[in-house]
Amino acid sequence: MDIFRRFRRPPTLDLDDIQAAVLRARPEPYFGTHALLEITDQDAGRELLHRLASRVSSAAHWDEPRPSWLALAISYQGLVALGVPEASLASFPANFRAGMAGRADRLRDTGVNAPDKWEQPFGSKRVHVAVSVYADNERDWRAEMAGYEQQLHGLPAVRLLSHQDFGATGWNVFGYRDGFSQPVVEGSGAEPLPGDGRPIKAGEFVLGYPSETGHPLPMPAPGVLGRNGTYVVFRKYHSHVAAFNRYLHDNGRTDDERELLAAKLVGRWRSGAPLALAPERDDPKLGEVPDRINDFDYADDPRGLKTPLGSHIRRMNPRDTKLEVLTDVNIRRIVRRSTSYGDALPASVLKDDGKPRGLDFIALGARAIDNVEFLQSEWVNSGNFVGLGKEKDPMISLQDKSAYFTVPGTPPRRVHGIQSFNTLLGGEYFFMPSLTAITWLADPGGRHP
Repeated sequence: MDIFRRFRRPPTLDLDDIQAAVLRARPEPYFGTHALLEITDQDAGRELLHRLASRVSSAAHWDEPRPSWLALAISYQGLVALGVPEASLASFPANFRAGMAGRADRLRDTGVNAPDKWEQPFGSKRVHVAVSVYADNERDWRAEMAGYEQQLHGLPAVRLLSHQDFGATGWNVFGYRDGFSQPVVEGSGAEPLPGDGRPIKAGEFVLGYPSETGHPLPMPAPGVLGRNGTYVVFRKYHSHVAAFNRYLHDNGRTDDERELLAAKLVGRWRSGAPLALAPERDDPKLGEVPDRINDFDYADDPRGLKTPLGSHIRRMNPRDTKLEVLTDVNIRRIVRRSTSYGDALPASVLKDDGKPRGLDFIALGARAIDNVEFLQSEWVNSGNFVGLGKEKDPMISLQDKSAYFTVPGTPPRRVHGIQSFNTLLGGEYFFMPSLTAITWLADPGGRHP
């Protein structure tokens, strides 16, 4: 559940030019589709962008309910396929140019998560354009999809490689409400809610504005291409929900013990109530109050007695946790637009039914690629930064055979035999251009600085 914020301050960003996905909260419930396209002819690719330009939603009036919207992003190989000049291509960051498969070592995508195990077309050079449609109801989702698909007619040189529907009624496939902790972007007009902290400089999320360093981050050239754009990291996971349920069942004698262990692994109860505010038992009403759901820190819990240091949410956003390996937490923030696909499994189901279900992890930001690579390498697949050694994230890491999870206490409890509850099926790095940049990319005559 993305927290719905109100527009209360005068915006200073070019909201009309920034894509809606950067600021518009995912609705609840939500419906949608992720599509991956290949361009085999420059002119067809440019025509595709020309046709879709008017359908891509801007962030203007992002706080007002909208039944559906469309987002568009382009991979490095997609920019090559569009015939973007070499000087512009070279101005993009090296990790973006390498693509996600090329950065597998840094991401620690090994074993079953390695690129040679990924679903097609991930890991190939054929993934050029990603189109995502979001809606708050099925009728408008299907109408938006019909409008987008109509634009593909008559463009045989634009091939649909993958079409994945997603949606949820408020809970992900593990049965948790999610999407609570999102950064507030300075200049967006958003009013911070309790627990949000101060707004973070816009340049951390949108190119062309001052970042937390006081200066804009490097952006692609020319300025018409880079300004108001951002980067997107897309990672598709298959979730082993029955294995998660079995793990809880094997390590808890009662339903209450199992739910407490589940909360310790995640850092929140399934209702969304954080352990920091409800350490002993779930408080479902708390999970429904936007002004309270995120209003906490870890100042009174340095040992992790309430929220374990290695729990998923504390790793992903340590807040004021004292870190053994120092870093500026504010430059590690990302906008998350993750979506769930497939049916959830009740906690009582201990045998997998073989159906596809999981998570599309989607991160946006001017440093999104750097940050996800850092998170994967340092915070997900290691515990050194909080003094936990080789202990890994209990939910999204690739676990070792001898893995365990520490529940602090007197004495602490080590829960052994933790498994990998999510397997990576593939992913890619994308650039999400501004609306102006989409028009520029579609116009061969406008390709010169």
